[in-house]
Amino acid sequence: MNANTEGKKIYDLAAKLFPIYRSITGDGVRETLRIIKLYIQCDDFQFYEIPSGTVAFDWIVPDEWKIREAYIENENHERIIDFKNNNLHVVGYSIPVDKWVNLDELRKYVFTQEEQPDIIPYVTSYYSKRCGFCMSANQLNMLPKGNYHMYIDSELFSGSLTYGELFIRGQSDKEIFFTTYICHPSMANNECSGPALLSEIIKYVKSLKDRRYSYRFVFAPETIGAITYLATHNHLVTLKNNVIAGFNLTCVGDNRNYTMIESRRGNTLADKVLLTVLNTDEKVSGNYKKYDYLGRGSDERQYCSPGVDLPFVTFCRTRFYDYPEYHTSADDMSLVTPDGFQGSYDVLKCAIDLIENNRTYKNVFPCEPQLGRHGLYPTVSQKGRKGSAGDIQNVLAFLDGNNDVISICDRLKRPVGTVLEIIYKLKINNLIEEVQVDGVI
Repeated sequence: MNANTEGKKIYDLAAKLFPIYRSITGDGVRETLRIIKLYIQCDDFQFYEIPSGTVAFDWIVPDEWKIREAYIENENHERIIDFKNNNLHVVGYSIPVDKWVNLDELRKYVFTQEEQPDIIPYVTSYYSKRCGFCMSANQLNMLPKGNYHMYIDSELFSGSLTYGELFIRGQSDKEIFFTTYICHPSMANNECSGPALLSEIIKYVKSLKDRRYSYRFVFAPETIGAITYLATHNHLVTLKNNVIAGFNLTCVGDNRNYTMIESRRGNTLADKVLLTVLNTDEKVSGNYKKYDYLGRGSDERQYCSPGVDLPFVTFCRTRFYDYPEYHTSADDMSLVTPDGFQGSYDVLKCAIDLIENNRTYKNVFPCEPQLGRHGLYPTVSQKGRKGSAGDIQNVLAFLDGNNDVISICDRLKRPVGTVLEIIYKLKINNLIEEVQVDGVI
């Protein structure tokens, strides 16, 4: 397969999702899910509608929000900003407004990002009723005195919150859980990258033969969506019984570095697997940051919270708080790249492979087997001609019935794919056997 083949597909899907106006409820979420379902071509991908007013622990599912038009125009009826040109121009969940105000009054309704004067900030007011607009500080400061028409055609009504879920069954009821959110408007890395990447990961999991584990994929609005998901349909009980590793995906399309945010416990299977991949992947080459749970900020907050305590980590390229374009109009499709997406895809694919194949083995023979008899060692012995046999000998050295694949990759600092390939060769040559170890998944 050509380099960046999956990365280009993910980028193209993100570009298709980018123009859609999304919020925590509404038709933008539904349209996003419909596009994803068409992309993954899986009839089992189901959409669920949770009615407004549903109690979800200490939260209540809010009214649904719909917006049709929003703009500010001057006295000559020239539009200063228009929601149709950039959907960040309106504060999320704004109530309707239709009135003329002077410039001083207008400023009370406009949000800017003073330290980034050329960008439009992303602002919401989900749980307090207000109306507002967003524009660059430079644009606001250039407006002449006069009167301005503020207009927002929107409504709040008793509707529902929508999420999408796909469950792919494996040989075991134990689950690997992937989630991402679908509630932000046109921001590429912060919003579109997670759903686009996860859609391609679904395709990979579907392609696996003899899946060892079952897989759950959830696309939901951030925070309120995750909380509502956990609070309804007995999900929390099911997840606590079955999930052995969870991965929250966000900001996975840029090409700067890699990031993992640990689970609250910090030592779960998800922590170990992701850290192993980042430490041993030759393409990552140590170019990653690791934050403990105090660096959280996405839906790992809900899935790791006390009372839920699922083994969840968050995976990003550059973490949400750490790139200047975050939550602004500068987070556009130029910020994400096929190469950035490919790197994220490769890391997660490797993590899945590691989980699926993380077993414990021991040598069949007390000493090193005669690898040359099995085509695993050079038949001519000469300094500098050991080749891959050195890796094989090192893997064998730790196949003592006590080390699983994760620990061997960590110890040898060799890529997961390299170690798994060696183990496969040793297995088909009947040189090692699997050991059942209590407490090791």
